[in-house]
Order: sequence, then structure tokens, then C-alpha cells
Amino acid sequence: MNNLLYILPALACPVGMGLMMWLMMRGKRPAADQPPHTTPTTAQEQELARLRKEVDALRDEQKSPKADLHKGSPA
Repeated sequence: MNNLLYILPALACPVGMGLMMWLMMRGKRPAADQPPHTTPTTAQEQELARLRKEVDALRDEQKSPKADLHKGSPA
């Protein structure tokens, strides 16, 4: 019985670590268990197209900084 009291503290760390690893792995699900991705709706596709056009316009605006300089200066 006395030997058991000496062994328990030495086993607490590895047993606790194994328990934590098991709990963390249990929370992860394989890809097959996850719900499939939904397809975008028409409204989402339209919004995405609008945002892409806006990004393209901003990129074009960045490429020509000389046009911005002429806007602010008096003619």
C-alpha cells in the first residue's frame, strides 16, 4: 500500500497527458463526417461578381497613380 502512494504521483503526469491527447483527438472529425459545403445562391454569385469588379477597378486605379495626381491639382 505504501508503494502505491509513491507510484501514483509519478503516474499522474503520463496518464493525464494521455487523457488530454485522447480528448483532443476525439474532438476532430474526419472530412467524411462533416456536412458537405453548400453551393452559393444566385444572390451570393451576383454579390461575388460585383465585388470582383470593384476589386478590379481598384487595382486599375492603383496602377495609374498619375491620373490621381492630376485630379487634385488646379489646372
